[in-house]
Amino acid sequence: MAGDLPPPLTQADFIQFDPAQAALGHSLFYDTVLSGNRNISCAHCHHPDLGTGDGLSLGIGEGGQGLGPERTPGTGADRVRKRIPRNAPGLWNLGARDLTVMFHDGRLSISDIYGNGFNSPAEEWLPTGFNSLLAAQAVFPLVAQFEMAGNPGENEVIGAVHDRMDNAWPILAKRVRTTGDYGPRFVAAFDHITAPEEVTIVEIANALAAFMAVEWTSFDSPFDQYLAGDSSALTPDQQAGMALFYGDAGCSTCHAGALMSDQEFHALGLPAFGPGRTRVFDPYARDVGRMSESNRLEDAYAFRTPMLRNVALTAPYGHNGAWPTLEAAVRHHLTPQAARETWTRADAALPEIPWLAAVDFVIQNDRLEMARQAAVVPGDTRVLEARQISQIVAFLESLTGSTVDTPPFGVPAWFQP
Repeated sequence: MAGDLPPPLTQADFIQFDPAQAALGHSLFYDTVLSGNRNISCAHCHHPDLGTGDGLSLGIGEGGQGLGPERTPGTGADRVRKRIPRNAPGLWNLGARDLTVMFHDGRLSISDIYGNGFNSPAEEWLPTGFNSLLAAQAVFPLVAQFEMAGNPGENEVIGAVHDRMDNAWPILAKRVRTTGDYGPRFVAAFDHITAPEEVTIVEIANALAAFMAVEWTSFDSPFDQYLAGDSSALTPDQQAGMALFYGDAGCSTCHAGALMSDQEFHALGLPAFGPGRTRVFDPYARDVGRMSESNRLEDAYAFRTPMLRNVALTAPYGHNGAWPTLEAAVRHHLTPQAARETWTRADAALPEIPWLAAVDFVIQNDRLEMARQAAVVPGDTRVLEARQISQIVAFLESLTGSTVDTPPFGVPAWFQP
């Protein structure tokens, strides 16, 4: 029998957003107008056909072409200059009222430290008026060089970013409100706006958040039906996996509560590769995780616990997408030291980029850095039988919503990846 199960999620657990604003955000999410060079949209890295991710360990951002595992890195002067340092997370249930922190390292959180409601990379320069944590999050990929902004010298957006991050947002806002029918649509969707000239990055972010929350709120999985009282919703193997998850396997220690995340940070010792999300004084490819935000040594290599609804759709797994399957990810959680020894470079979903190949695994040649990372790998304390691991995987598959393929909006017909 499983230990204490979480309460079922209900619509009351989620922020209610305006439908007209969500419809506006739907258009913006799939539109390249928000990128510096007008060549990438939010959907290129967060597509519903790929579980609202991109199917890659580390994404191919600004300058790339195509979608998902078939995405190519571009050619000539417009080609990508760096892989995205971390895995593109899924977008499920990000409109939950109880969410307090976002990004793998938690660099965005609800806080009054800067007087604008958030602790964020923009610090005191983040504007006020966001309708949610999700809306505040939405403005940062727009000004990230390798994600959406582009490279220095290519456009005015990235030029403004290198002056100061918040200088780019008015440029993007003007571009949006003067493109197509966006201006009149904002006037119609937001009561406090009487003319397109009043549209700012805040309204744009609020529309994006409304769309993402409405489109990808999901709590109608077999597990959710079980929590609501339908004891027949889970198969025997799924129930056995649930008992392990909430019992001897210890999964719910971190994947706790109704959202299945403690919203805390833990070092799992995932195999290291890729360019890393570095600080100015880091070796080029290092990623210290939560410590990059907190500057506390005890946070080294720790990353945020993800929520798990629809996790079967969001491979690969981990902050850098190290593991290609749920089974591999579960095995790593149970026996991280042993799992690290079985990992190979072929496990990483990294489309070939010849001019970046020298960087992809360079961190593994840094003896001292590898020793530092190895020192925080948890011990192998939960050895389970193969059948038990399969049962846990079956339970995780029961977290897939029954209506994920029929969202309110869907992919617009005009979207061209």
